[in-house]
Amino acid sequence: MDSEAVLDLFRDSGALLEGHFRLSSGLHSERYLQSALVLQFPELAARLGDALGARTRHLQPTVVLSPALGGIVIGQEVGRALGIRAIFAERQEGALTLRRGFTLDRADRVLVVEDVITTGGSTRETIDVAKAAGAHVLGAAAIIDRGNDATRVNLPLFSLAQLVVPAYRPEACPLCAKDVPVVKPGSRA
Repeated sequence: MDSEAVLDLFRDSGALLEGHFRLSSGLHSERYLQSALVLQFPELAARLGDALGARTRHLQPTVVLSPALGGIVIGQEVGRALGIRAIFAERQEGALTLRRGFTLDRADRVLVVEDVITTGGSTRETIDVAKAAGAHVLGAAAIIDRGNDATRVNLPLFSLAQLVVPAYRPEACPLCAKDVPVVKPGSRA
């Protein structure tokens, strides 16, 4: 699946939104990727998971670890495609942690899987969760990479598509300067 086919899936499902958005990172942008609108269709989620699995199979991971909430569905699909378990980290008292009986140890070779990576903050937090458990983190993967700095997660980063869209600090946002109302459509308020 090439980059344009991935972006077409987002466009066709209404998941590529235009307006004024506050991203999970706190930055503002005129475009927002609402992955849940694509991933709600099992056949599309499976296609994306298969493609991301094919792109990362050479790493030979033994487990997929995703941040909740946005990474859970695609993480599960990548795990299915690779034939390995898929677990997630979730926030507890503001910090990502393993819960629900999920564990990692020194024998685990972890692939961190996200839906969309912008600044890499959630990805780095998820990597830290795996490392704190003693696991070896091989790399990170996402359906879409919104950034232009592949080194921001300090590991190999794989994506199906790249969509470089400017993101602004609120105080430097041209949409804020025009008093365009900001919307927070994602999973973290």
